[in-house]
Amino acid sequence: MQNNIKEMLDQKVWTVIGVTPDKNKFGYKIYNKLKNHGYTVYGVNPKYNEVDGEKIYSTLDELPEKPTCVNMVVSPHISIQVLDEIKKQGIKYVWFQPGTFNNEVIEKAEELDLNIVHHACVLVELG
Repeated sequence: MQNNIKEMLDQKVWTVIGVTPDKNKFGYKIYNKLKNHGYTVYGVNPKYNEVDGEKIYSTLDELPEKPTCVNMVVSPHISIQVLDEIKKQGIKYVWFQPGTFNNEVIEKAEELDLNIVHHACVLVELG
């Protein structure tokens, strides 16, 4: 897992699935932490058009460039639905924030041969 954490943090183009304008939620905190650490970050959430003046996308298909890493900040029910799209787009890295996965989600991610991190938080890893 430590190798995957290091590899992912070396990737410079990220997508946060579940970004939100609510400054108290992890979808906002993680999005901003990545941006403040110099990452290019795209937010995906069909509920919002923008967060802090930045365009937010409804799906991965709409992104202007392919991210190398996807950070999940959604329920396991949504996480599992996005995995096929991640694989289809050729994205290799998926970081599951605490609460965004269950055994079924992890098994599917492993079956799709994705490099994953779970039981770790981007906020903690970036300090």
